[in-house]
Amino acid sequence: MQDNFEQLPLKNFAEKAYLDYSMYVILDRALPNIADGLKPVQRRIVYAMSELGLTALAKYKKSARTVGDVLGKYHPHGDTACYEAMVLMAQDFSYRYPLIDGQGNWGSLDDPKSFAAMRYTESRLTAYAQTLLSELGQGTVEWTDNFDGTLKEPELLPARLPNVLLNGTTGIAVGMATDIPPHNLREVAAACIQLLDDPDSSIEQLFTHVKGPDFPTDAEIVSSADDLRKMYMSGGGSVKMRARYEQEDGNIVITALPYQVSGARLMEQIAAQMLAKKLPMIEDLRDESDHENPTRLVVIPKSKRIDVDAVMSHLFATTDLEKSYRVNLNMIGLDGRPKVKDLREILVEWLTFRTETVRRRLQHRLDKVLARLHILEGLLIAYLNIDEVIAIIRTEEHPKPVLMARFGITDVQAEAILELKLRYLAKLEEMKIRGEQDELQQERAALEKTLGSPRLLNRLIRKELERDAEKYGDDRRSPIVEREAAQPMETAALISNEPLTVVMSQKGWIRAAKGHDFDVDSLNYRSGDGFLDAARCRTTQPVYILDSTGRAYSTTTHDLPSARTHGEPLTGRLNPPPRSLFVHLLAGNPEDWYLLCSNYGYGFRVQLKELFSKNKAGKQLISLPDGSKVVKPAPMRSETDLIAVATLQGRLLIFSAAEIPELAKGKGNKLIQIPSADLASGKDAVVAAVAMPAHGQLKVTSGKRQLTMKGQDIEHYSGSRAQRGSVLPRGFQRVDGLDWE
Repeated sequence: MQDNFEQLPLKNFAEKAYLDYSMYVILDRALPNIADGLKPVQRRIVYAMSELGLTALAKYKKSARTVGDVLGKYHPHGDTACYEAMVLMAQDFSYRYPLIDGQGNWGSLDDPKSFAAMRYTESRLTAYAQTLLSELGQGTVEWTDNFDGTLKEPELLPARLPNVLLNGTTGIAVGMATDIPPHNLREVAAACIQLLDDPDSSIEQLFTHVKGPDFPTDAEIVSSADDLRKMYMSGGGSVKMRARYEQEDGNIVITALPYQVSGARLMEQIAAQMLAKKLPMIEDLRDESDHENPTRLVVIPKSKRIDVDAVMSHLFATTDLEKSYRVNLNMIGLDGRPKVKDLREILVEWLTFRTETVRRRLQHRLDKVLARLHILEGLLIAYLNIDEVIAIIRTEEHPKPVLMARFGITDVQAEAILELKLRYLAKLEEMKIRGEQDELQQERAALEKTLGSPRLLNRLIRKELERDAEKYGDDRRSPIVEREAAQPMETAALISNEPLTVVMSQKGWIRAAKGHDFDVDSLNYRSGDGFLDAARCRTTQPVYILDSTGRAYSTTTHDLPSARTHGEPLTGRLNPPPRSLFVHLLAGNPEDWYLLCSNYGYGFRVQLKELFSKNKAGKQLISLPDGSKVVKPAPMRSETDLIAVATLQGRLLIFSAAEIPELAKGKGNKLIQIPSADLASGKDAVVAAVAMPAHGQLKVTSGKRQLTMKGQDIEHYSGSRAQRGSVLPRGFQRVDGLDWE
């Protein structure tokens, strides 16, 4: 039995394995380092390209060559992920200051992933990338073994500018993420210089230089100054960007889109609203983008009288014309730990790195100057004693120790003398050595002076920052303009105002036909279904539905299916109680009055707006006594109307509408007296109620018979609310309905 293994509880093993994985993802994959603003894969790509000699002045080389070097020498991971990281650094719409100059198809703003394979594209470094690499061989950074220990690679790149802010980055690690927006080089450099001049500068003073992020797009940043300040002070928050537009011959021309927003995708969003008839004021869309105008989207309104600002405000609120970007300034600090930092922390810590980098660069140069001076000192001794030196070299078997002993020189000096070529023994060389000595002595004095003075060191860093800002900096691309929040337009304003006839079937299916003169009798129904009710309205108005339990519901009408179909079930839009049935439709203006009553003779008047409910379950409107039903509601015009109520047994009562209470919901007051025994047995109940003008004519329908009343006939049946009413003539003891004209 083998005993060369270790036993661990599964809990401990899993915990350690996951923790190791988490730390790897956080430190070696997802988060950038504050020093050079790069993730390991980006750093290795840039370094590998510099090793291949792919500077901004070199010829382009196939991207596959670069990826091969990166994977084979420094980054043993997938080629696809490596190439995608390389593509991102080459896209001028993704990086504010691209690190790679690409030739070929590197993707487009509409489809950033549409780049060609690495065997087709070519690349080299940009001039800006030299700010990361130019001091690499000057003792400025630590080096570490690559994955197989055969090569060395830099742990960090000696960035001359705070690239972590200039290009920003996004990344998702385990338990944390980073979203650093890009910034303007000149603004960030000015803030660094402010801190060099006055290390005690507050974050408020830095805001005079760094106004906000600066994305590689001309769209506007519309976040308020307070929101931007809070974001920089806390290290987290969000930034809003809004497209820019102008008016041209009555058309709306969109000239700049928010960061990473696709024009094609945006056109799809607007077109979808047009197809859904939610943008009736827009007639057409055109994409006129080309090489000269990378973004030119034309929105053509139906009329020149429309409120362009209101329409654009709606589009800002409902499409990607306005977009919010999360900001989380999370990065790996100089201490090797990830942390969310505020603006001042980032700049102070980067300046600490930069100061140490410059110090190491100067010290490295000083060491080289001292070493060269040491050699020159030995060479000068040799020239002054050239004959004796030649004699020792010719006669001695081991001349180096003899030279060291005779002239008191070091091993390095003796080696330099022995490596001299004969051509350098001329008299002229002595003068060159003395001249070089003088130059190096001056350089040595300047280096030692700078290294010994923090003030001079800061001055040097400041000059280099100013020089780089002048060379690589540019004007702000994303203007910061504080604007009011975008507001979607009211639904009614987005719908064409057309007449509709809404039809509901007995099984609760609903549909709509254009116009008010539609013949509902011409409709077809599903098997076992038939006509129940219809209401006339407009597409901008909702339709209200009453069910058998007295609940009221409302739904939009502009999106109802066509009357040419069987419609759709209302249960798909609404959520009524079990076993309840939809019984009546109502429509009109919110201020319209309706008479609502039960067949037990109780009722009240209510405005339509009280029936409106956004809740799918509706709202309880009429309190129904046990066993009672809702009578078809009757529209009312004013308190001078007359209310006519007819019962099953042929009784009719007419009274003033002023006697009916106004309620938002409830049971209401008694309209007509019906004996309780008749109600309980079903012998009598209210069958119809109608509101008519005081001088109108009342029509009573019983089967195929009709009775028209006016003047004295109406007075005969008139009385006070809650009376029993008078009996209608023979033949009208079974009333089917009431109407007026």
